[in-house]
Amino acid sequence: MQLSVVILNYNVRYFLELCLISVEKAIENLEAEIIVVDNNSTDDSCQMMQERFPHIKCIQNQSNAGFPKGNNIGVTHTKGKYLCILNPDTVVAEDTFIKILNFAQNQTDLGIIGCKLIDGTGAFLPESKRGIPTPWVAFTKVTALYKFFPNSTNFNQYYAQHLSENQSGEVPILVGAFMVMEKKLYNDLNGFDENCFMYADDIDLSYRALLQRKKNYYFADTSVIHYKGESTLKDASYMLRFQEAMTFFYKKHFQIPFWFGLFMNTGIYFFSIFKRWQPQKKTVKAPKKYFYYSQNPELPAILEHRLQNKVAFYDLKKEKMVNSCQEFEGKPVEFLIDNAYLSFKKTIAFLESKHNQQFTFKILPKNTNFLIGSDSSTDRGQVIQL
Repeated sequence: MQLSVVILNYNVRYFLELCLISVEKAIENLEAEIIVVDNNSTDDSCQMMQERFPHIKCIQNQSNAGFPKGNNIGVTHTKGKYLCILNPDTVVAEDTFIKILNFAQNQTDLGIIGCKLIDGTGAFLPESKRGIPTPWVAFTKVTALYKFFPNSTNFNQYYAQHLSENQSGEVPILVGAFMVMEKKLYNDLNGFDENCFMYADDIDLSYRALLQRKKNYYFADTSVIHYKGESTLKDASYMLRFQEAMTFFYKKHFQIPFWFGLFMNTGIYFFSIFKRWQPQKKTVKAPKKYFYYSQNPELPAILEHRLQNKVAFYDLKKEKMVNSCQEFEGKPVEFLIDNAYLSFKKTIAFLESKHNQQFTFKILPKNTNFLIGSDSSTDRGQVIQL
């Protein structure tokens, strides 16, 4: 078997359904399998799996075992030469795995491969590629110095800014939302360290691959949507968890410098001041106009009834409407994309092409009755039942 896709789920039933629809489409021409591990979700994730995907193996844990252990459990059930560790709040293109595997087979001393991740608005997620978070690199992260000096090798290492988002190449650290590697390597590394704190497990696995003289790669020729969720909120609690993760990483792999704690506490202090003075995020206004790609002529009427609001709908299948989108830039406009009409690859490309224009997007997964999407990288996302 060529590929095993391991998806660890916890209470994201609708995102999981969307993810599985996209993954099944992406493995149609591969010898591949999907393994879902559920960490004792309290929503109806497992019931949905039984009803819609009875052919996919679903392992139901009796407790929330955490990210490292949950994935390790899933991997023990796999048969593929290659593994993909994939978050359930992702959407892959139809050719994502084909491209990744072709790339993998042409490398020597292969470690882990990541890809270009975008959020639900089409914006690039910089954590798609990262450097080794040494104490200095971690300090440039928490103080946001990397933003002010993106071209300086002294400050731009956390997000591996030696590569642009559209440039493939070697990077030290990849993100756990999408990781492809040989199963043999995963087993040689003993999988994710189950003692890791949040935010450190993928850093630790990537770094241990480097210690085995393997090469990790950022692959920019395919994009994957990652609806990140509330765990990414950049508040004081996030920074404390980040400090805990870095402390774990250094205790495991390095001798911690005495000044590390001072550096991190200083960074968190400045970060807190910055957030205090930073303008509050603007609330996204409810759309008054909808552009839609759909083969369902009843969709506008269904939505108008569901939204209980007077809105205007524009059919994007008509070329003139595509060209007129520009006049709505910056206004409360939402794009509704029917997956039965537009492929995931074209949907992802469409989001990327529009992300600078402050539009929002929802996807209607094929053979479902809900729209799903996220208006920012710190938003848990929305589901609209039709």
